[in-house]
Amino acid sequence: MQKLSLEQELKENAYPGRGIVIGKSPDGKYAVTAYFIMGRSENSRNRVFVEDGEGIRTQAFDPSKLSDPSLIIYAPVRVLGNKTIVTNGDQTDTIYELMDKQQTFEQALRTREFEPDGPNYTPRISGIMHVENGKYNYAMSILKSSDGNPDSCSRYTFAYSDPIAGEGHFIHTYMCDGDPLPSFEGEPKRVELMDDMDAFTDMLWSSLNEENKVSLFVRYIDFVSGEYRSKIVNKNQ
Repeated sequence: MQKLSLEQELKENAYPGRGIVIGKSPDGKYAVTAYFIMGRSENSRNRVFVEDGEGIRTQAFDPSKLSDPSLIIYAPVRVLGNKTIVTNGDQTDTIYELMDKQQTFEQALRTREFEPDGPNYTPRISGIMHVENGKYNYAMSILKSSDGNPDSCSRYTFAYSDPIAGEGHFIHTYMCDGDPLPSFEGEPKRVELMDDMDAFTDMLWSSLNEENKVSLFVRYIDFVSGEYRSKIVNKNQ
């Protein structure tokens, strides 16, 4: 698979929806993840990311304008021991709770399927990073309707052991803008990463469509010490 420019991938797509990036920094020191959300409706755009313990959650920027919290208010990032969970919905909690009971990432996600927001049937995308004693691996998942047919759920998991420095994988909910929105297809995209977290954050935020972008979260984890640094950018200030 060709390694792509993440900057170009974002600049050339006005509406990838929600997206997860996971990989390793070029200097080989950090486990890297990023998660962004976009929105077309007032309800979707009326959000910010806020810190919540070791993770983050979404909340309404203007509570008086919140019309339906069911699919937009959730914890995208939670930490369970040496595992960092990143998802586009409340399946974060499902993964956290079931893995805490010794089930696997895949087993936890077998209890869930795509979002009930027909006709889009938005895919549930999820990632998990395992950082322990200088070792690092990660996995990504997508649960999607069968070519727009809600009677069937297609489940895909992609696991990456000993990831290559400077590379990551990018998965997002929609192929592009549309009505209905076409679901992501294929494997997570192989993309380039950066050593400098601030520069990486700036690149991602500036590359997302100005009208549709809502919030961005980036975290770099030192996979020797396990210490991490995070950054949140919200369009609503």
